[in-house]
Amino acid sequence: MVEKTSQEYKAVIAQCRSLFEKKTRDYGTAWRILRLPSITDQIFIKAQRIRSIQDKGTQLVDDPIRDEFIGIINYSIIALIQLQLDEQASLDLSFEELAPLYDNAANETFTLLQQKNHDYGEAWRAMRVSSITDIILMKLLRVKQIEDNQGKTLVSEGVKANYQDMINYAVFAMIMSGEAR
Repeated sequence: MVEKTSQEYKAVIAQCRSLFEKKTRDYGTAWRILRLPSITDQIFIKAQRIRSIQDKGTQLVDDPIRDEFIGIINYSIIALIQLQLDEQASLDLSFEELAPLYDNAANETFTLLQQKNHDYGEAWRAMRVSSITDIILMKLLRVKQIEDNQGKTLVSEGVKANYQDMINYAVFAMIMSGEAR
């Protein structure tokens, strides 16, 4: 089962990376202007839309929920990239400059998944997608609180770990929804 998870995970990340590359080539790195709280809010909007559609059972905008999970993954990776980049770094970066940063963030997050998956025994496979959405929203509220506290925590993980958890939960949701292709 662990090997299946690895393959599915990598397939989802490949989809996300492909879209990230295409959008980077279309729009450049306009997202570089965003401060971390703005990225967090962008992720929140996507997770809240998913929850709203799950609760209502219908949607009026045709954009599929799958795209929102991809957005959660890519914006979380963008946040991890922003954490790595010096404030003086250029706002305009080519995809060739970003690709190793994207891959590093994705690979670090995948390593975290493997460690947690080992300890938890793939418990996520028994979860509901709606619960995964709730956990992503909870992680977002935690990040917002940490941001409001200027990054200071007493005993809690920082924002990086929460962004990584959101990536992993969004990947799980896509796998569970049959989107790992």
